[in-house]
Amino acid sequence: MPAVRLSHVEKVYGGKHHAVRDFSLDIEDGELLVLVGPSGCGKSTVLRMIAGLEEITSGEIKIGDRTVNDVPPRDRDIAMVFQNYALYPHMTVFDNMAFGLRRRSVPAADVDRRVKGVAAALDIERYLASKPRELSGGERQRVALGRALVREPSVFLFDEPLSNLDARLRVQTRAEIKRLHQRVKATMIYVTHDQVEAMTLGDRIAVLRLGVLQQVATPEKLYAEPANAFVAGFIGSPPINLLTANVTGEGQPALELAGRRIALPAAVAARLAPLAGRPVQVGVRAEDLAPVAAGADGFALPGTVEVCEPLGNETLVYWRTPAGPVISRQPGSAHPAVGTAALLGAPIEALHLFDPGSERALS
Repeated sequence: MPAVRLSHVEKVYGGKHHAVRDFSLDIEDGELLVLVGPSGCGKSTVLRMIAGLEEITSGEIKIGDRTVNDVPPRDRDIAMVFQNYALYPHMTVFDNMAFGLRRRSVPAADVDRRVKGVAAALDIERYLASKPRELSGGERQRVALGRALVREPSVFLFDEPLSNLDARLRVQTRAEIKRLHQRVKATMIYVTHDQVEAMTLGDRIAVLRLGVLQQVATPEKLYAEPANAFVAGFIGSPPINLLTANVTGEGQPALELAGRRIALPAAVAARLAPLAGRPVQVGVRAEDLAPVAAGADGFALPGTVEVCEPLGNETLVYWRTPAGPVISRQPGSAHPAVGTAALLGAPIEALHLFDPGSERALS
């Protein structure tokens, strides 16, 4: 049985605003599932409904085999980690971590064993006698993680826990959370707006938009087989290049982009036949786009370099093309000079095609 099951859950504010619409999702026991999407998409609302901090308007939430729609937060056997740490400033690290256990009348010997064991796993043993104000942001976040872990709940809920950390600490703490999950095999639901964080942490990722679940899949599948143009544009850094092409209606369907005809495999052409004479969106990842020789077949666009961003091991090149701006990614720090003109090409099999109306994937 899934550790958490949401069935047709909705949240409506004031009888008008749908924050979450018909949301159904199973989170498996021991899974680290990431809820990701832009600000205001409903991901934190979903987390708060699971925690019992928000009432659901309709639907059902189960934790294990128990329906928890009307169960108070304290009785749901969950632990939550917030972005602002929520530590008691007057208590030591030990007392912050032990607070929940003591409220449940756990024997003192067990409290001591569990707190020290978790502190050792998170490398914060030396801070047990310190107050939160004496710690860095990363150390405080580890204490907040430790406070959740000592409770040994059925489900851990993380609400953007790394948002207040600087870039270096985010990477470090992200790795600690990943290692922690691999060690304890606990069920974790993690909310973030950062798609890089989602891709590196999640066993699966659920992408939300305007309260609607768009796709749930492994990070690899989301990147390689996005269900729609929104997922394709949201997952990946830099975002996928999205251009508008027309489907030709003469003979076997093909694409016409910036005055060039792009022949397609027979199976893809057959799916595009009903769209003859209409536009489609063409997506191509930055790493699949590169300068090609003049006269190259397939997907190709003339472009001019506008900006280069050397990143050490790779360089992002921003191009101006007749079909719109695009970004290519190339290895190393060497890059073309601004103003350089070239023909940009990509393998046909690397293209993603989307219906511009529904945004659904066509191939």
